[in-house]
Amino acid sequence: MRRAGKATESGLTGPITIPDPRQRPDEPRDLAARFKRVREAVGGTVRGLPRVARLTWGAGRLLTIGIALLTLIAGLLPTVTAYAAKLLMDAVVAALSGHGGTTTIVWLAVFQFGVFTASAVTTALTNICQQLLTERMVLTIRHQVMDHASRLHLAFFEGSESYDLLRQADREAPQRPVSMLTSGLGLIRTSITFGSMITLLITVSPLLALVALVAPIPAFIAQSKYGARAFTLTLMLSPFRRRMEYLSMLVTTDNHAKETKLFGLGPYLVDRFHRISTAAYEKQRKLIRNRNLAGAGWSLLSTFAGSAIALYIALEAVAGRLTLGDLALYTAAATAVQTSVQGLFNAFTGMYENNLYLDTLYKFLATEPEIVAPPDPKPLPSPLLGRVTFERVSFRYPGADEPALDDVSFTIEPGTRVAVVGRNGAGKSTLLKLLCRLYDPTGGRILLDGVDIREFDPEELRSAMSAMFQDYVSYHATAAENIGLGDIDHVTDRERIEDSARRAGVAERIERLPKTYDSPLGRWFDQGVSLSGGEWQKLALARAFRRDAPILLLDEPTSALDAEAEHELFARLRELAKGRTTLYISHRFSTVRRAEKILLLDKGKLAEYGTHDELMALDGGYAELFTLQAAAYLDEA
Repeated sequence: MRRAGKATESGLTGPITIPDPRQRPDEPRDLAARFKRVREAVGGTVRGLPRVARLTWGAGRLLTIGIALLTLIAGLLPTVTAYAAKLLMDAVVAALSGHGGTTTIVWLAVFQFGVFTASAVTTALTNICQQLLTERMVLTIRHQVMDHASRLHLAFFEGSESYDLLRQADREAPQRPVSMLTSGLGLIRTSITFGSMITLLITVSPLLALVALVAPIPAFIAQSKYGARAFTLTLMLSPFRRRMEYLSMLVTTDNHAKETKLFGLGPYLVDRFHRISTAAYEKQRKLIRNRNLAGAGWSLLSTFAGSAIALYIALEAVAGRLTLGDLALYTAAATAVQTSVQGLFNAFTGMYENNLYLDTLYKFLATEPEIVAPPDPKPLPSPLLGRVTFERVSFRYPGADEPALDDVSFTIEPGTRVAVVGRNGAGKSTLLKLLCRLYDPTGGRILLDGVDIREFDPEELRSAMSAMFQDYVSYHATAAENIGLGDIDHVTDRERIEDSARRAGVAERIERLPKTYDSPLGRWFDQGVSLSGGEWQKLALARAFRRDAPILLLDEPTSALDAEAEHELFARLRELAKGRTTLYISHRFSTVRRAEKILLLDKGKLAEYGTHDELMALDGGYAELFTLQAAAYLDEA
């Protein structure tokens, strides 16, 4: 058998290959292994019930209790209904033969009506409770997923497999606990119906009872197999669904509209979306078709068994060994037993399939963040001076062949403004991420005021820093919120927000907005205002300035600004960074030269460190880059 490989959908132009879920590499071949897998599946499903019960109980206690009670009532109603029909039919036959009156028939009819009413009410109440509990569960689990994701380390979000796990937990898992609970309670309800009905059927013929029990088993096995395949296919399709969402975003959002239209990418991206969705649909179509055809085929065996039981009971009634009421009762019992057995198997199949999806949720929630506070964290020094020391720091990204930083050592004195320069890929942004402890070094250590930053609580450490990264966020929120989010403890402090806007040079633009600081920005909500790239960057700068932290980190803070705005910002940077240890990354040497110290990285190594004059006198890599950029400006002039 050909082994299943990974689903592949490379980039925007690569191949589209979705393996067949039937060709799972862990599919057992021999019968003993298959039975072992079945036992493991049963054990795993049973062990999953307490976890589901805790989830649903936490989401809605009264709703969970209501569903459980209604399930018990619903399990008894089919037996009561069948027995009421027997009594009514026997009463009619007795009245026709002159051995009974109509009063009994009326009372029995009223009783039967009450049973039907109770059944209808029970069904309605069960649906209400299930739908409400489902909504509560979706909100509860998504809250848990968001809360746990907010505590995970940055590297988790940068791996495709872990990202797929997150998407599965967020999208598939929320509705599965209630579905599994419903299947479990359905198992109980069907068991109650089965237990009461099988007793009646055994009194007619133990052999018929055995036939009714065995007939649905093949259908159950087929459904279990296809349930596992459906889960496997869902996992295989997860990266394809994310790719489809990405393609849709490229075509339908304002951030990408200009470039997609300029390069005429719309038809190509739409076609790519169509081809991926068609390939995914084809796999799903085959599975849905085969699953239902197999189920229908094996169900014919159960139908044949039910017909045989009905025929046997009818012949017994013709022979006079049963009354017409007994015929109705036993016919209902035989049908109910057959339906109950199949219902038991289907309920367990549903539980098994739901448990597979829930395992992804439990796996995600069990993922431990790699960057956590030590057991006994040290408090930050008070006051925090801001002396930063890198001691032989090295770092390699997971899966990377070469280190991003390699044996880097330097010290930044408190209150110093340091520019970090170097070619693309030299490790400049990695330097800032390590200082923020978004990653931990793979070698060496980073000291803050002489203390290894791993000895601090990461959240407390980050509270002492403010930063603007190169890929800053443009929040689709109000202008005030875009700035205020830089200091969540004072997010509504308008005076401080306006002061940060002035320092970043964006106050004048905000004042021209229709509702000034209360104006929604971005096109996604509330008919917001769209800003230019430079204006968004100034907002991000204002957000960074909003937090009054002793360490300020700026990654390409002027990349989207015009020359005048850049000049104004760096002219004020001395004042803005006063008393702060400041590191900023820039490719513009006209601004870099204003820094008190300049740090040059080259292929992950510290190449040079000193003032502008010192590095120019050194006539090394910095002098070469500065001269090249200066020459380019002279050539343009």
